[in-house]
Amino acid sequence: MSRLTVSLSDDLTAFVGEQTTEQGYKSGGDYVHDLIRKERDRQSLRGLLLAGAASEPDAPADAAWFQALRDRIRKSADS
Repeated sequence: MSRLTVSLSDDLTAFVGEQTTEQGYKSGGDYVHDLIRKERDRQSLRGLLLAGAASEPDAPADAAWFQALRDRIRKSADS
């Protein structure tokens, strides 16, 4: 595991301390680590959404489509 040292202003340090306590993190480092993970996940999801928006439509997402999806999920759960 790599180590990264970051300097924060007093007000940001206080904010991290407050959030660490309020959200139940063990340390400020854990809080910051979680923020970075969430940002990575957000960017990944954004990329997937943009790729989906740019792709050609496949089939309409109508009631029949959702019913077929539910049927596939039930069949998969029964296996």
